[in-house]
Amino acid sequence: MNYQKLLESIRSWAADLGFQQLEVTDADLSGYSSDYLEWLQREFHGTMRYMARNVPLRTQPDHLLPGTLRIISVRMDYLDEIERPSVLSDPSKAFVSRYALGRDYHKVLRRRLTELGQRINENVPHQFRAFVDSAPVMEKPLAEKAGIGWVGKHTLVLNEQAGSFFFLGELFTNLPLPVSKRKVQDRCGACKACISVCPTDAIIGPRKLDARRCISYLTIEHKEVIPEEFREAIGNRIFGCDDCQLICPWNRYAHKSTEPDFVPRHGLDHASILELLTWNEEEFLRRTEGMALRRINYSQWVRNLAIAAGNAPSSESLINAVQLKRQEAVHAGDDMRIEHLDWALKKLNTQTRASTGSLDTA
Repeated sequence: MNYQKLLESIRSWAADLGFQQLEVTDADLSGYSSDYLEWLQREFHGTMRYMARNVPLRTQPDHLLPGTLRIISVRMDYLDEIERPSVLSDPSKAFVSRYALGRDYHKVLRRRLTELGQRINENVPHQFRAFVDSAPVMEKPLAEKAGIGWVGKHTLVLNEQAGSFFFLGELFTNLPLPVSKRKVQDRCGACKACISVCPTDAIIGPRKLDARRCISYLTIEHKEVIPEEFREAIGNRIFGCDDCQLICPWNRYAHKSTEPDFVPRHGLDHASILELLTWNEEEFLRRTEGMALRRINYSQWVRNLAIAAGNAPSSESLINAVQLKRQEAVHAGDDMRIEHLDWALKKLNTQTRASTGSLDTA
């Protein structure tokens, strides 16, 4: 069997399926295990307890799918617009991380990877399994080892021709495909822009992220009360944060995606905080169906909006909307929602008193 020729065909099929790059590596991640274990020992994973489970499966991919010889790593661009989002400069708007504006990438990439695996199977029978951020898989080390790019100081994979605004996916296979020629050289140099720009100082050093301080973690993965010390820094970010990517010089090479599934839905790329506060739970579930926004529940959605509202310019309509949301939360018996909405009302009312000259400054 000519596996080099097969790999050339696989690259062509991957391109047809919408992937911008495909590389191959072996299943040995021993060189990455010590850094991961140290990250866990320092409890930087916060309440993401699943990160500490099945560690041997993460560091030894062939244990996840016995017989695995190679891992096919792919990337797919997702940016709908190249320019810096204007909503970040408008505190009355709600910012949603660019990756979450369209269809859930897990669904898109997993389906395409499965199709790729089946296409290979039609030509050469093999054992395969597709993964997209959906199992104990260390996708960034695999992508780096395969040659997709290097892990930047913000801990995301960087590609010198495409920046970092892309999704990663993996196809495990027992075919002895040729591995990619080399690991990509780290080209971050002395740049520390991503470290300096982080609103909550979550990047504590090059390639060292304390997730407990990260806005993406706080607004998505964290299911509980968000500590007050981070609320003002969160600003109007209601789902994730792209600051470390937006500041990165390599993202001047980022490409606009042509994938229809990643086109923003329901105007969420420019929605106002006030508008989103009018959504009840039924509308939230309906409008976010099939989107990565479903990674949070309605209670977290309101929690995040409350913080954004508290950081927004005060107005009578916004105060009224927050008060209505508080009544809803009281009726639901949701203490977490109430706590954040009370914080927002306090902030908004303080602004109002200051603007009318009624705030006691003595």
